[in-house]
Amino acid sequence: MSKQEARKAFERAVTLMKEGARDEAEALCRTMIESAPSDANFIALLGSIVARKGNLEESVSLLRRAIAIAPGNPNAQADLGTALLNLGRAEDALRHLEKARSLSSADPSLLSKLAGAYQQTGDVDNANKVMAEAAILSPSQAKLDQATRLFVEGEFREAEKLAKELVRENPRDVNAALLLARLAIKARCFKDAQELLERIIELAPGFIAARHDLGTVLKETHKHEDAVDVLREAVGIDVNNALSHYYLGAALAMAAKPREAVDSYQRAVELDPLLPGGHIGLGHVLKTVGNQSAGIDAYKRAIELRPNYGETYYSLANLKTFRFSKDEIASMESRLENENLPTECRVHFAFALAKAYEDEKNFDESFEHYALANQMHRDTIAYDPVQTQVGHERMRDVFDKNFFYRTPASGGCAAKDPIFIVGLPRSGSTLLEQILASHSQVDGTSELHDISLIAQGLSRSREGNSFPQSVANMAPEQLCELGEKYLSQTRQYRGAAPFFTDKMPNNFAYVGFIKAILPNAKIIDARRHPMDSCFGSFKQHFAKGQTFTYDLFELGEFYLEYDQLMLHWYDVLEGQILRVQYETVVNDLEEQVRRILDFCELPFEEACLNFHETERAVRTASSEQVRQPIYSSSVGTWRHFEQHLGALKEILAPVLPPEKETTA
Repeated sequence: MSKQEARKAFERAVTLMKEGARDEAEALCRTMIESAPSDANFIALLGSIVARKGNLEESVSLLRRAIAIAPGNPNAQADLGTALLNLGRAEDALRHLEKARSLSSADPSLLSKLAGAYQQTGDVDNANKVMAEAAILSPSQAKLDQATRLFVEGEFREAEKLAKELVRENPRDVNAALLLARLAIKARCFKDAQELLERIIELAPGFIAARHDLGTVLKETHKHEDAVDVLREAVGIDVNNALSHYYLGAALAMAAKPREAVDSYQRAVELDPLLPGGHIGLGHVLKTVGNQSAGIDAYKRAIELRPNYGETYYSLANLKTFRFSKDEIASMESRLENENLPTECRVHFAFALAKAYEDEKNFDESFEHYALANQMHRDTIAYDPVQTQVGHERMRDVFDKNFFYRTPASGGCAAKDPIFIVGLPRSGSTLLEQILASHSQVDGTSELHDISLIAQGLSRSREGNSFPQSVANMAPEQLCELGEKYLSQTRQYRGAAPFFTDKMPNNFAYVGFIKAILPNAKIIDARRHPMDSCFGSFKQHFAKGQTFTYDLFELGEFYLEYDQLMLHWYDVLEGQILRVQYETVVNDLEEQVRRILDFCELPFEEACLNFHETERAVRTASSEQVRQPIYSSSVGTWRHFEQHLGALKEILAPVLPPEKETTA
């Protein structure tokens, strides 16, 4: 590689850092160091990056290596001093911070750290002198540097305090405001973050990092079209900014525009071929549109760039039809054993390995890895089964027979457009959606969050009125408005067909609410053998939510809760819910397709039998399976692991079919 190429790569890495894309910057540095192991600039920058990610010991090792090559590099000296300071080794840190000070002009940020080192060694006089010097040079910069350092170290409360002080002192300080917005995002205070970011963009329209963060906030609040608009503006400001195309690709994917997302991701990796996230995102959307081979190529390129990132391997495993080689399995095993990797990376490796061993019919080894993956992830999330039980009881209390007796069917929105497919994950809902979406009058939209978001919006904390109690005494016109709101919000995911599917499985808890606001909506309850349904969920690592699936006991208990709530809906909404058993669909496709279409008041179409030929985007884990003809190999797969599932089987005993039957 020429010096000019190396310089451009270094500039790109620095830009990635400034944009907040530390993972991509790290991957680029590691790639460059492999080809040029004596390049002190990349070694020093990598040391700085891993320090910001909390890997201080590795940072110290890298920065010492950089200084051995280029002792006159003031940034490397300063970063090494900072890392040592954060490790509590103030005496050692002082030497390098003083060296950095002697090599460069006075810098408020460096002086702030030097003052901290003096403070830790007990030299209060020198600490005060240096801090006063920093404050004279740039009081606000010194405070911003300190706030940023606290943010990186996870001291969010102290970082917020300093950032707020800076914004109060100078309301036009967009850097401090951006830090404050990122703190709000970290705390999931998305409304506050959005207001801050919109103000920043108003003050500094060319501040692209703020637009990137605003796009993230809008995605998190399910305002996908707005996120797309904001990120298109970012692309318009700098059409050669790879990160803008990358973020736009992610927003387009969430806005159910996967083919446009492919274009954006492809442009991102054209501009920056060393952007791992771009290749991963490209793999995701290529899978969604059915181009599996190109998706695999994209994932493998991401692995070359970032081999320790477990999510990419899991993305390959999640294709279901992909098979890992012996070498790939060995590589994943070695990475899983590396306890220095982030927990979530190791979780992904464990899930991917479990799938690899299952494909090899090594079911004991497979289960061991599934159990490890679930246990590691369960330790990082919160799930309260009591809260689930209480929530379901409230649904039963509000949406009972008296509610529907008092609420006429004409009270909600009369539209017949939605077909809801509810149930537990991994119960065949994607297959049912594909069958329906193959009909000329039905658009398949995948899993929509709108019902739960509308319901959550009905909780009024000031009035002490929360959902579902807030619905109990609503007037018919209010219920109608909520139904119309759902149709309006979901319009962006539909085409021109008169009907559409919403296959969010968790909507099973909202069936009563759905029928209150959309009395003519169709509800299909997707069922599968309870053991296959539960163990299938245990084998799946979900992108978000489904927190009940990472412990077999909690999974079994949740299934019983689901079954009890569905029995309630069947009772109060007699004849208005269609139960479809996956195994029965597999055994007699045509009869079940006719039954489903009759329930949905749709004429029979042959295309529904040939659902695997339908070209459409499929975003769920079953995307490749529903592009194949119906097959029975997925029936009873839990039996391969039966010796490990005794406890689950015992919990589910009340709902298990007789041993010789496969249907409930």
